[in-house]
Amino acid sequence: MLALARGEEVSAAWMVAAALGSYAIAYRFYSRFIATRVLRVDKNRATPAERLNNGIDYHPTDRRVLLGHHFAAIAGAGPLVGPVLAAQMGYLPGTIWIIVGVIFAGAVQDMVTLFFSMRRDGKSLGQMAREEIGPVGGAAALVAVFAIMIILLAVLALVVVNALAGSPWGTFSIAMTIPIAFLMGFYLRVLRPGRVTEVSVIGVALLLFAIVAGRWVAESSWADAFTLAPGTLVVWLVIYGFVASVLPVWMLLAPRDYLSTFMKIGTIALLALGVVIALPGMKMDAVTEFAGNGQGPVFAGSLFPFVFITIACGALSGFHSLVSSGTTPKMIQKETQVRMIGYGSMLMESFVAVMAMTAACIIEPGLYFAMNAPAGVIGDSVQSASQAVANLGFTISPEDLARAAREVEEESLLSRTGGAPTLAVGMSEIFSQVFGGSGMKAFWYHFAIMFEALFILTTVDAGTRVGRFMLQDMLGNVYKPFRNVSWKPGLWAASAIVVGAWGYFLWVGVHEPLGGINQLFPLFGIANQLLAAVALTVCTTLLIKSGRLKWAWVTAVPLAWDVAVTLTASWQKVFSDDVKLGFFAQREKYADGIDAGEVIAPAKNMDDMHTIVTNSTVDGILAALFALLVIIVIADAARLCVRYLRNPESAPLKEASYVESQLVAPAGLIPTKEEKAELLVP
Repeated sequence: MLALARGEEVSAAWMVAAALGSYAIAYRFYSRFIATRVLRVDKNRATPAERLNNGIDYHPTDRRVLLGHHFAAIAGAGPLVGPVLAAQMGYLPGTIWIIVGVIFAGAVQDMVTLFFSMRRDGKSLGQMAREEIGPVGGAAALVAVFAIMIILLAVLALVVVNALAGSPWGTFSIAMTIPIAFLMGFYLRVLRPGRVTEVSVIGVALLLFAIVAGRWVAESSWADAFTLAPGTLVVWLVIYGFVASVLPVWMLLAPRDYLSTFMKIGTIALLALGVVIALPGMKMDAVTEFAGNGQGPVFAGSLFPFVFITIACGALSGFHSLVSSGTTPKMIQKETQVRMIGYGSMLMESFVAVMAMTAACIIEPGLYFAMNAPAGVIGDSVQSASQAVANLGFTISPEDLARAAREVEEESLLSRTGGAPTLAVGMSEIFSQVFGGSGMKAFWYHFAIMFEALFILTTVDAGTRVGRFMLQDMLGNVYKPFRNVSWKPGLWAASAIVVGAWGYFLWVGVHEPLGGINQLFPLFGIANQLLAAVALTVCTTLLIKSGRLKWAWVTAVPLAWDVAVTLTASWQKVFSDDVKLGFFAQREKYADGIDAGEVIAPAKNMDDMHTIVTNSTVDGILAALFALLVIIVIADAARLCVRYLRNPESAPLKEASYVESQLVAPAGLIPTKEEKAELLVP
């Protein structure tokens, strides 16, 4: 604050210190309060993993492996890309939201959803809504959650395709994580059960070798074999998503996610260490003019509500509730572990988001806007980009733009939108100051691109399995055998439907710049946060129905905030007269252009004009529909809560019966003295 008041440059190290200090206090006190006082976790109560263990979906998993799986599953594109895009409004609003949001909203949602799903045999979020709220709100939740899920998976897969297309290094390294994961899974299950430390050392060593070997492959005659076109990557992603969904969870999904976590956490920790050593300054303004006028070149809209929509993962993300009611509740050993896995994983992801924000804001603002503004704003040459950036109020010369591209061995960095390349440039800037100097910038840049793809792929495979659970729960309301999520005909059919759905949108999006998932991409942020509203509504309802009314504020307060943000954003996206913001305003603009025979960018011909009109219409209708479905869920939940408070017998809980646990396992990463003694008892 002193530095800001004096107009001084703020060191990025303060971002690291503020985040870690806040997380330590929140985990030590607030998460413990929620676990012990609000949820009243019971270490003597058997979890679904213990009661229903079948070695396919239900499998008691070592807390360290499960922490890695859960973190890898929730930490996708969001914590890397969202903060980078939101940096156009300055580093301060986004950083505050990331830290405060995760402590009081995001980590709370993940932990409480995990607890209640675990108490219901690992039921999906939509099915919990149907059983606990009622048929009307439940049906709305099932439809909204599944539709949003398909959009989110397709968007995440598109980011993976964009990152790996034409990259033999990244493709080889990520492909190698699959056989390594198989080895780890069989090692823990068959060869050396329980030897987590041993398998971790082996897995990390092989992973590091795969990363180094990836560069060798990229520079060898094998490069062509691993240089895949976007369409080919789509096919392989669909195949991988299906296989990861149907195989036993211990065989591929859990060990691969656990392995990926080492690289994710290791890279982010290394980045934080680099910040502390190099002490780069935050070159972006604390708050830019775009926060107030809503005319930013990266995305339109003012600070409220759009910074809270753009930054979802890392602060509050509805997608996480699907994992917390998907794979994780079927694998957790003890109820006491929900604090570490639910709350702790989200704090880890939040730190990833803080580091992404920091990496974006330590580069020159002129370079940031040249990379993130669309070509229609800055043109296609370094001269035009330099002039356009100057018009935005920032300075960078054509020579500096050209040099920045040369340093990372790219032909151009102009309009490299989406956030991922900007993060890679920021990471290369920090790493090169500590490890290897400016001559290593290109290496660190391409390493960061590959790292981002690995980060996101783990969300796609876990998300597909979660989508399968969700669909099976839905179909189980019609045909009872589907209720057994490990019933093979059901799991094969549901997996095929889920990968087919997101695979279709991805395939069309890759081959048609204005079609497929590109059509639905503008809905990503709002849909994700509306999903969080559904999760927090279900959690609040269950707190009230389980006799915890005085603690319902724990989820009700973040719910109220999320509803205010998402419904405001939905209203603006549907009804705003600003063509940069409102879907129907954009539709009207391009429809008028068609009537006048005029082609308006980014359209290149009249066919594109008609496609944009269709896309804007579909996006506007879906945005309104998703908002309406969430309002129905909240209204029906409120009705049920009032009825319960008047007559508790009228709304019974659908909790699984109590069964005494026979498992012994620590609650946290490091066993306490009492837990060590308990583990030694035969």
